[in-house]
Amino acid sequence: MMRRIPSRFRSCYSMELSKLPEGSRVSIAGYVVSVRFHGGVIFFIVYDGGYIQCVAHTDEVNESVWGKMLEVREYFYISVSGRISYTEKAPGGVEIVMEDLEIIAKPIRMPPFHPYSRKLPSLDKRLDIRAVDLRRPQLHALFKVKHEVLQAMRRFLIARGFLEVNTPKIIASATEGGAALFPLFYYDKEAFLAQSPQLYKEQLSAAFDRVFEIAPIFRAEEFKTDRHLSETLSLDVEMAFADYKDVMSLLENLIVYTVNSVRKRCIAQLEFLGLDLPRVRKPFKRISYSRILSKLRELGLDLEWGEDLSTTALRKLAELYREPYFIVDWPRGLKPFYIKSKRGGITESFDLMWGHIELASGGSRVNSKRSLIRGIRMQGLNPASFEYHLKVFDYGMPPHAGFGLGVDRLIMVLTNRNDIREVVLYPRDPSRLTP
Repeated sequence: MMRRIPSRFRSCYSMELSKLPEGSRVSIAGYVVSVRFHGGVIFFIVYDGGYIQCVAHTDEVNESVWGKMLEVREYFYISVSGRISYTEKAPGGVEIVMEDLEIIAKPIRMPPFHPYSRKLPSLDKRLDIRAVDLRRPQLHALFKVKHEVLQAMRRFLIARGFLEVNTPKIIASATEGGAALFPLFYYDKEAFLAQSPQLYKEQLSAAFDRVFEIAPIFRAEEFKTDRHLSETLSLDVEMAFADYKDVMSLLENLIVYTVNSVRKRCIAQLEFLGLDLPRVRKPFKRISYSRILSKLRELGLDLEWGEDLSTTALRKLAELYREPYFIVDWPRGLKPFYIKSKRGGITESFDLMWGHIELASGGSRVNSKRSLIRGIRMQGLNPASFEYHLKVFDYGMPPHAGFGLGVDRLIMVLTNRNDIREVVLYPRDPSRLTP
């Protein structure tokens, strides 16, 4: 049962009606999805987080109320009062027999497309008026799935002793070598939008042992693909006294828990979207970068050791590995300065792949100031720009490890979307700054 908030517009929500006795007097408020007239009977479908049919007979309401009902059209926001009636003819088996109605708001003009139509304009055109597009039942279901993914992640991590934190999104220097930054004016200084909470979460792991953050990150990447955005949601996790093997185990358990939670708690949404979530099994395969290159050669794609994996390479690998898998032990030159090195020019690092999509990246972190300075210089960066971070190491830093997971990419995979913009309320990419 939802916790009721006192309101003059409603006494309950549509999803609560089936728990109330026949004939109970209720009021609900929402926007009108459809209007139908049949003889002396009028039908509204109203959305308030769920859908409810409201019905009135011309000879059962007074003339002034009937007059207001005749004014109502799609996209009106209304408050309806009446009695609950259980009938097989109503969607969901329950409806409200209206006794009174208040028109709360009217549209000035009709939107350029009908969100309930089977024929829709292109995604770009729908994004131009996203607030209307978001009234589509398919998107209601999709974003409820996304909501559950976020809640499941929080439940999983909090149950394992992780503290949710919030780190600055205005920063003084880059945290990822090679990734473009969005500059901004910060009083009399230059600053940037955070491309990652990496350095802060490392510091916080020394203070709180286990931390996580769910927040936007910003990447000024020029290329436009179906899986990149300029602003996207990330789950960042860091834990002290751990290495990359520990956080890989944590991550695969998190993914399995989250998928199972969505399957259990979003039955109606998955059914509406026509989705059958995959059965994700652990442990996920761990395949070294070197072994991946060998596999690609067998598939006719020859890459040099130390070369990053192209989209073509990842799509070929997706044909071999249908379930999530880790690519581990990446070359030093392909990983950030804070990733710990092993012998042979490789690092204690991993990427989590699902299909051709990179979902997460992580590894063991450098906990020696000298090694960190060396790594910063090797990537062509200036240690002076990281003085605020380096001085923390003067006071001792435990071994630690972590990962960053692209939440929007995970939603894209789970809901079988082809474009990451579909799973973001108001996406940002190189060609879109509004709405």
